[in-house]
Amino acid sequence: MESLKVAKGQYKVSDFVSWQRAKTLVLSPRFQRRGGVWNPGAKSYLIDTIVRGLPIPIIFLRDRLSDLGSLEPKREVVDGQQRLRTLFSYIDPTLLTDHNPARDDFQVKSVHNPHLANLSFGDLPTDLRQRILDYEFSVHVLSPGVDDRDVLNIFARMNSTGVKLNPQELRNAQFHGAFKTSMYGAAIAHLPRWRDWRIFREDDIARMQEVELTSEFALLMLSGLTAKSEPALDQLYRDNDEDFSERDEIERRFAVIMDTIDDKLSGESEFRVFRRRALFYALFAFLYEVQYGIGTSLDARKQKPVPAAVIAGIQAAAGSIRDKSAPEIVLDSITRRNTNLQERTVIFEYFVEKAGYA
Repeated sequence: MESLKVAKGQYKVSDFVSWQRAKTLVLSPRFQRRGGVWNPGAKSYLIDTIVRGLPIPIIFLRDRLSDLGSLEPKREVVDGQQRLRTLFSYIDPTLLTDHNPARDDFQVKSVHNPHLANLSFGDLPTDLRQRILDYEFSVHVLSPGVDDRDVLNIFARMNSTGVKLNPQELRNAQFHGAFKTSMYGAAIAHLPRWRDWRIFREDDIARMQEVELTSEFALLMLSGLTAKSEPALDQLYRDNDEDFSERDEIERRFAVIMDTIDDKLSGESEFRVFRRRALFYALFAFLYEVQYGIGTSLDARKQKPVPAAVIAGIQAAAGSIRDKSAPEIVLDSITRRNTNLQERTVIFEYFVEKAGYA
């Protein structure tokens, strides 16, 4: 059985522009994956990714027989059509022979990059235009002898890991706007804490579980104590994709509560119980109640101080949970389906009670 030979290399955006202008690049639709044309948010996100020099998935090409008329080699795009269409329509729409303004035109959103927002490629400063054109893609090039069946087999193997996307990964793929950008940024800013506190394993972080929990805390600030609901989180992303007016205040409050946890509790031996996500959610919710008040407005205002008695009460509650001396209803709520509103409320109210907070 012969091994399939794949040439691996790096090509600049300007290389693809040159090939497209010379009509030696074939943006073949035959291997276009399901999902259709990208929305403007996804396109904006791609341009920002390139400007920042961050990696994007590999582009697959297939060499085709040289054109006998032009004497030029030809390359067919087998995976990467939408990325390249986005770039061509941004850099020079005339590069697309089937350019359709309703489908192809877009602008970079300020939520992704305020320096590029609403500017065409020609209006960008020279250094940014140069940065985009010099960005290098990782490219795998298949030989002309690789037929369509081989290409489809490659993609089948690439997608045969058996790992199903979790709800947060699906949200990450679907949304590209203000709320997603906010939640990702807020979560990643506290990456050392997620690791030090051992709330998440590395695999959890790789699969965006800390982003999902951060999103739950945003929902808490906006809607109060709720059950964990994937449809509710989906709707939260959908409703705030274009405009997230409470963004600054929610990000600030999130950071305040995380700072409080770090400063007041993370060094204590009892803190280990909060590695259970249900308990960490209740801890965050209780401290938010103390410092801001659940259900209150999101107007910009300074947080209230956390009394020493509240910290002592949290430590006492954590100790009793660790020793299993807490009331049975509390222990049952922790071990049962603890993302239900009823169980979350029981755990939350136990912290309230132990802290003597009213």
